[in-house]
Formats: sequence, C-alpha cells, structure tokens
Amino acid sequence: MRTRITVPDDSLTRLRIALTVFFALDGFVFAGWVVRIPAIKERTGASASALGLALLGVSAGAVITMMLTGRLCRRYGTHRVTVVCAVLLSLSVALPPLTHSAVTLGAVLLIFGAAYGSINVAFNSAAVDLVGALRRPIMPSFHAAFSLGGMLGAGLGGLVAGALSPTRHLFGLTVIGLLVTAVAGRTLLRIPAPTPSQDVPRQASAPRSPGSRTRGLVVTFGLIALCTAYGEGALADWSALHLEHDLDATPGVAAVGYSCFALAMTIGRLTGTRLLERLGQTRTLVGGGATAALGMLLGALAPSVWAALLGFMITGLGLANLFPVAVERAGRLAGPDGVAIASTLGYGGMLLGPPAIGFMADWFSLPAALTSVAALAATAAVIALLTRRAAG
Repeated sequence: MRTRITVPDDSLTRLRIALTVFFALDGFVFAGWVVRIPAIKERTGASASALGLALLGVSAGAVITMMLTGRLCRRYGTHRVTVVCAVLLSLSVALPPLTHSAVTLGAVLLIFGAAYGSINVAFNSAAVDLVGALRRPIMPSFHAAFSLGGMLGAGLGGLVAGALSPTRHLFGLTVIGLLVTAVAGRTLLRIPAPTPSQDVPRQASAPRSPGSRTRGLVVTFGLIALCTAYGEGALADWSALHLEHDLDATPGVAAVGYSCFALAMTIGRLTGTRLLERLGQTRTLVGGGATAALGMLLGALAPSVWAALLGFMITGLGLANLFPVAVERAGRLAGPDGVAIASTLGYGGMLLGPPAIGFMADWFSLPAALTSVAALAATAAVIALLTRRAAG
C-alpha cells in the first residue's frame, strides 16, 4: 500500500531550487565574513590570542543553538525556521565591523554563530524531507551549492577588499541576504514540507522520539560527520603552512593548496547524486573515506609541492560526500533532532581539527600531524562498513 506525496511534483522542483539557494546563500555570507577577518582584527586592535578567543564566539553560538533548533523545527516546521534563521544570519553578518574591541566582537559573533548553526540544522532537515519524498540521493547537490556559494563569497570578498571597508562590504552582504531570503523564502513558506511515500524505508518517516538504538545510530553517523569535518578544518588552517614551511612553496602557491581541496570537494558533491545512485550509501562512505585517507597520506608526506597538491585534491574528492550522507541518514532516522546531533558532532570535528593539528605539530611535526586527517577518514570508512546492516 502506498500513500501519495502531499506536494505536487512541480512544487517539489521549486522547493529543491529554493533550498539550493539557501544553501548557497549560507556559504556566500559565511565566506564573505571570513575574508574580512584580518581587516576587522586591525579595526578592533585585538591581539592574535584575543582574536582567537573572539572567533570562538561563532563556534559557541552554533553549538549552543543547534540542538534547540531541532526542537524548533519540530514545533514550527523546517521551512519557517529556515527563513527566520536566514534573516538573522543576514542581519548579524553586518555587526562585526561595528565593534571596537575583542570582547564586543566575541559577543556579536555569538549571535552570528547562533544564526549560522541554526540555519544549517533547519535547511538540512528540510532537505532530508525532500530527499525522502523524491527518493533520490540528492543531498550532496545541496552541499555543493554551499561550497559554490562559499567560493563565490570568498572571490567577491577578495575583489572588493581593496575598494570597500568591512562595514560597507558586510552591510552589502546583509542587503543581498535579505533580498535573496525575500525571494526564495516566499517559495519555501508557500510549500509544505513533503511527506515521503509509505514504501520508503521506515526511517524516512523520521520518528520524533528516537529510541536508544536509533539514537546510537544517529551518533554513529555524527561521528562520520566529525571525521569529515575534522579534515576540512585542518586543511583550511594548515595546508598553506605545510606547503610553505615544509615544502618551500612560495606564498602564492601555498595559498592554492586549500583552493585545490575546496574545488575537488565541490566537484565531488556535484557528482555525488550519480555516485550514490550507482554505488549506494555504504559503498560511497567506505570508498570516500578510503580515498580521502590515501589522498591525505600523499598530501602530508609527499616530497614535492605538486604531489602534495594532488593529494589535497584526492582528499577533497574522498571527503566530499561523507558529511552530506551522514547528515541525511541521521535526519531520516530521527528527524530534525538527528540532523542537530550529527551537525553538532560534525561542527565539533571542525573545531577540534585545527588546534589538534597544532598540538601534534609541536610534539612531532606538521606532516606527521596532518596524517591524523587520513586516520580519521579511514575511521569513517570503518564505521560505515561495520554499521552497514544496522543502518540499512
């Protein structure tokens, strides 16, 4: 027996476009803020350590509100929460350049981080509902939009950095964000969250009160997200330093390292739906983790710059679909709460990566420390392999 999807097919298409826009907007706004951090540091007069503490406000705000957002999504619906959070994100990105001390910067970054973490839970939860209704593994395409938005935001930020002050630049992001939210938000608010057909696996119905076994599986997928995000955070902060200090690359070439990784990850996510349809989720997770582990071993231990760059690209391709699949599986198992748990663990991995690499680099060396990315990618592959029956 089957139940019909409550949303017409053309509405599902419009819903997919609207969600894709919100994913891209999130990446665009966040990248625009990141490229202005040096200028805001100079404006506030913060020391490196004070700035580091202030920047923790983004992480703290996100982690604190992610679990709360899961409950808000259950009560008010993922579409409404996504639109509200997009408005808050757009407004809060204009606040950092208005501050004049590290303390006030940290305070406003708590607000920005709360909006950033909340919208990630909300639109990932909405995307999980849509994936269940369409019965196609399209989750990587949404995360590809986030990556593309980030690349566009960073590129635009680099172009206008010399011409616009941080205040004008980030206020411009506020205007763009509100306009995009007004257009895409109308579509999102008019279309109800789709109901998956009854012949989809039972987890697709996203139980609202998951039992201990289900919660254990959600945490397992959250650990896969953590292993993936650890690598993203580590490469974002340490790839350039590795290329410049360990392999004698010029600053310009060293800066290309993370760009290669990010581009490869974007390409991997753009092709992720086809890969999932051909291989299935377990093989994609296992193969991706193994590929990333081999790529990172090459990137960390290669004796030449170009071999290291190749390793970073292989790592990006391997990690590309691990986070989207892990979040989607957690959401199908436990609804918005599952997305919140997996996202919180994943975000924790991104926070853990850079300082962990730093400590290990002091104890051993930076190349040796970067091999921890390979170790965690391999761990993600092993977890996916061991839990393949339970997850099914």
